[in-house]
Amino acid sequence: MSNPELALPIAKAGDEISLLASMANRHGLIAGATGTGKTVTLRVLAEQFSSAGVPVFMADIKGDLSGLPIAGGDHPKVIERVQKLGFSNFQFQGFPVVFWDVFGEQGHPVRTTVSDMGPLLLARIMDLNETQNAVLTMVFKIADDSGMLLLDLKDLRAMVQFVGDNAEQYRVQYGNVSRASIGAIQRGLLAIEQEGGGRLFGEPALNIQDLIQTGHGGKGVINIMVADKLMQSPKIYATMLLWMLSELFEQLPEVGDREKPTMIFFFDEAHLLFDDAPKALQNKIEQVVRLIRSKGVGIFFVTQNPLDLPEDVLGQLGNRVQHALRAFTPKDQKAVKSAAETFRSKPGLNVVNVITELGVGEALVSVLDSSGTPTRVERALIYPPKSRMKPLSPSERSQVISASDLYGYYEKVVDRESAYEKLKVRSEQKALEEQAASASKVKRSSERSETATLLGAAAKSAAHAIGSQVGRQIIRGVLGSIFGGGRKR
Repeated sequence: MSNPELALPIAKAGDEISLLASMANRHGLIAGATGTGKTVTLRVLAEQFSSAGVPVFMADIKGDLSGLPIAGGDHPKVIERVQKLGFSNFQFQGFPVVFWDVFGEQGHPVRTTVSDMGPLLLARIMDLNETQNAVLTMVFKIADDSGMLLLDLKDLRAMVQFVGDNAEQYRVQYGNVSRASIGAIQRGLLAIEQEGGGRLFGEPALNIQDLIQTGHGGKGVINIMVADKLMQSPKIYATMLLWMLSELFEQLPEVGDREKPTMIFFFDEAHLLFDDAPKALQNKIEQVVRLIRSKGVGIFFVTQNPLDLPEDVLGQLGNRVQHALRAFTPKDQKAVKSAAETFRSKPGLNVVNVITELGVGEALVSVLDSSGTPTRVERALIYPPKSRMKPLSPSERSQVISASDLYGYYEKVVDRESAYEKLKVRSEQKALEEQAASASKVKRSSERSETATLLGAAAKSAAHAIGSQVGRQIIRGVLGSIFGGGRKR
């Protein structure tokens, strides 16, 4: 190995197993049943990448990754693993961490705008069908053509209502807008708000470059998105992470293969990304996974079973750590066999049997060598983490958040003029015009009423004069002049 410092040791199976930093952008997989050690493996990999100066993003779904900023040694199982592996100079240490939280409660608020999220991803969150998705796309197009910024949900709600109310005028240029589709979109927006997803949209939106930072001593910053509460809305969680990936893909320059990646992105509960995803979205995901490696970004999918991922995605994951799988049913046994077949076999190692026998912290490991070829699979012990296993207390977390260079920027909400405000002004102007027109109509009606009253009074007065010559002359004179007749003599 020409540059040993870029080899990241992650496990031991007789010999040390290291993941080559130069191959980390070829993506990876961490799989295994609940309780088999996936989260610890994720933590160890994150620590190794950070030590190599590579920024990391991960979601903390169970709330047990927050101890990363503090030096470890607090857990007896970790001490036991250090001793079992025979480490004599193992150094516990903390790592630079930035906490993010869609709800802004346990980290810097993380937001995007409705326009940046786009109709395809929003349609996924709202469970829209193909027709409804087309109408939502039309709403975005009309907003763009009209110079209406869609920043938060109230902008989109106002724009949807406006298009629905004026569907007839847009029919020729943009196509048919059905009331049923407008109603479905409005119900979807309401559901997002009820699930707390409204906090996801607004400004200041996340600058994706803020995820790609290094901290003290050149260590890569580990970005942790607090997701225990967000996971109550799994589609919002998965779509948010997918948006981040797409932003990285769009914004980062092409760098090709490097000595180490620009960034590592861990996608926990990765099956949520593909559950019920329409074919168009799944194709986009597969495209991003395939092409983002040229931007220097490595994606590690974390899931219970490799078969949770589409074949086209699974085939792109060169670095693999497989923890134990259970095989209680015929379906489970088939899944175990399929998972075993994804590894490059090693003589004398029955992978199918071993997958069900692995203990906690054990795994089948295969990484890419310097030529990009998967190594033969090894049964190995994952290295212990160097950071603290115990989660941070609320006061410790607050200290980390307030010490961040980003503190104070994302906490201040900005609500600039956008579609909602413009449509509100337009609606108010229309109301004023209608009010003025109504007032004018009332005035004309009042004038006609006054004229009629005068005529009635004159007629009544004239009636009292009937029978006299003077009276008859007054009647002729008044009625004659009003209706255009000449005075009779």
